[in-house]
Amino acid sequence: MEKTQKVYLFDFDGTLVDSMPTFVSVMLRILDEYGIKYGDDIVKIITPLGYQGTAEYYRGLGISLSTTELVELMNQYAQDEYAYKISAKETVVQTLKKLKERGDRLNVLTASPHSMLDPCLKRLGIWDLFDNVWSCDDFNTTKSDPKIYQSAAEKIGRRIQEIIFVDDNVNAVKTAKRAGMKAYGIYDASSAEYEDEMKAVSDRYIKNFSQLLTI
Repeated sequence: MEKTQKVYLFDFDGTLVDSMPTFVSVMLRILDEYGIKYGDDIVKIITPLGYQGTAEYYRGLGISLSTTELVELMNQYAQDEYAYKISAKETVVQTLKKLKERGDRLNVLTASPHSMLDPCLKRLGIWDLFDNVWSCDDFNTTKSDPKIYQSAAEKIGRRIQEIIFVDDNVNAVKTAKRAGMKAYGIYDASSAEYEDEMKAVSDRYIKNFSQLLTI
């Protein structure tokens, strides 16, 4: 690997795009509709799980719908937002283009399904910047499983220690580090209450995506 080249593995929701308010509203709407009680840490728990994992978790909370039915409901509530409305976070598009221009390798690993992920990245004009765009569905597991990071590293073709994982969710950052990746935490308003914990567990913590250009 060239001395100046970096290999990144980016989260999507809350890291590349300002979608966490949509994700949270969709997921909490379902719990509210079914009268399910939940704690203040619900968003922290479900964010790394993806739609499939969250559906399974919701069944454990007492929702009687099947996992397939729950995922379909999540998709129904969120589809238009991702396809037409959700925007990139501040400085993301410009920074990704500069990282690509200087020779860095860019990849995505997200809990969101391809039905949300792909149209959004294409609409924002950044799809072609990535070597790989993965949903957790591609690995049949979640970002709470260290094996997903190991599998991603194998597919990228780099030692896991050479890859920089960037995510706004503290649980995902912890798991990626446990798997052997270098992990950067990034600020998102949805996880602001965990900022101190994120700073403590991350190899680096950044407030704005453009800081990647100076690291």
